[in-house]
Amino acid sequence: MEFVLSAAISYLIGSISFSYLIAKKLAGIDIRAHGSGNAGATNTLRVLGKGPAIVVLVLDMLKGMAAMQIAWYLSGGSTVAVAFAGIFAIIGHNWPVFFQFRGGKGIATTLGVALMLSWKAFVVSGILCLLVILVTRYVSLGSLVFVTALPVTLWIFTGDAALFGVSLFVTLLGYVRHYSNIRNLLAGKERKLGDPSSRPLK
Repeated sequence: MEFVLSAAISYLIGSISFSYLIAKKLAGIDIRAHGSGNAGATNTLRVLGKGPAIVVLVLDMLKGMAAMQIAWYLSGGSTVAVAFAGIFAIIGHNWPVFFQFRGGKGIATTLGVALMLSWKAFVVSGILCLLVILVTRYVSLGSLVFVTALPVTLWIFTGDAALFGVSLFVTLLGYVRHYSNIRNLLAGKERKLGDPSSRPLK
């Protein structure tokens, strides 16, 4: 019962779309009707600029972390319950019940989840992600590298088979939400960070 309750709470927390709410407050727009059409930190950067994007990034990370912390208390410290709470927070971000199930791609929330699972895995996967973004200027490719490296680094630093198994769901969610980006990358049509089409609204 505690597992089901923590999963439900995590999904609802994840469903809070900070990108949508901040864009509405600052610019009076639906962020999903601009830029890439996603309600996340990267599209907030494209549409509103660095400041709002950083706020969205931090808040989206925190909601994943908060969901896992609540699951920790409800489950009596079950590692698997905590990990699954992170997954449901990501699912909530991607398909939010409060916003017609149209959310983001879950990477910022995944960052928060990864940090809670293992700070070492978070750092190593994050460095790989940043290096790829710096070299290629493809945020989507860096994100894919992060979710791919996460299970490997978790296994290396924790040796926990359950965490490794659960983290594969995180990887799967990342690939599902980046399907169109993968197609664009293969076709050479993916938008790069800093492209003219990525400039924020005035």
